[in-house]
Amino acid sequence: MENKADLKVNIGGIELKNPVMTASGTFGYASEFENLIDLNRLGAIIVKGLSLKPSMGNPPPRIVETPRGMLNAIGLENVGFTSFVEEKLPFLKELSTPIIINIYGKDIQEYAELASRINDIKEIAGIEVNISCPNVKAGGAAFGTDPEAACKVVKAVRDNTGKPLMVKLTPNVTDITLIARSVEDAGADSISLINTITGIAIDIETRRPKLANITGGLSGPAIKPIALRMVWQVVQKVKIPVIGVGGIMTAEDALEFLIAGAAAVQVGTANLINPHATIDIIEGIEAFLIKRNIPRIQDIIGTLQTNSYHEEHEGTRRLMN
Repeated sequence: MENKADLKVNIGGIELKNPVMTASGTFGYASEFENLIDLNRLGAIIVKGLSLKPSMGNPPPRIVETPRGMLNAIGLENVGFTSFVEEKLPFLKELSTPIIINIYGKDIQEYAELASRINDIKEIAGIEVNISCPNVKAGGAAFGTDPEAACKVVKAVRDNTGKPLMVKLTPNVTDITLIARSVEDAGADSISLINTITGIAIDIETRRPKLANITGGLSGPAIKPIALRMVWQVVQKVKIPVIGVGGIMTAEDALEFLIAGAAAVQVGTANLINPHATIDIIEGIEAFLIKRNIPRIQDIIGTLQTNSYHEEHEGTRRLMN
């Protein structure tokens, strides 16, 4: 009999066969990958961010490579809710993998309306709320940079859906744990972090920004240490599951997040480099567990040891004194 490990996890009420999810915006509407990987092997699929009305996004150029990463200023281009239901949902309904819809709006009312409409679609397993978007009624500041604003938008979504609710946090804040606790209090069932970090790239010949939008969101391996640190911090402050996102390219990367306390991970930029990345990561995690005779993924989640270094340092200091 083939040796296997139990990779099942529960993310705020959503049962996953393994802890590897796709990150919104890097996997399209899943059909783009149907001839590249077996979509039914994934833990969950999070589709491209969805708004009430179609959006063309930002003008090009809107993607530029950076050292160990990528800047994007896509601008949340999407087909809009109606076209999503008519054109994209039929394909997604045929999959056995849980489907999570990432939503965003320019004001709280849009978030609430989207949540209400999605609530009636039984094939959708849950909602991921992108609170990194600018609140046009509050001077353009992102909902996710202010605990009170984050709380209000999440509560509005919570009041309009009974589906499991995941909230995606922006790293562009002073203390991400304050935002995490705020959305937990507002009714989030889980938290995903981090979203991209704001950056800029300049063409030295033209002396112009390389992105038409000037700034963009940095993703890829360059942000992994930051994402890992923020996940570790948030895990210690909230009671709900945390999903790690940011620079996960390999099974080893994913395992770092799980050991730090993440209950699952999302794979983003890696999909654009290696379309098979999610499957490679799932297989790599299982191989890691089997090799070490660890029967369940749950047995490594949150097992980071941080006391030994401090205790060793203290012991050395006492001897020297």
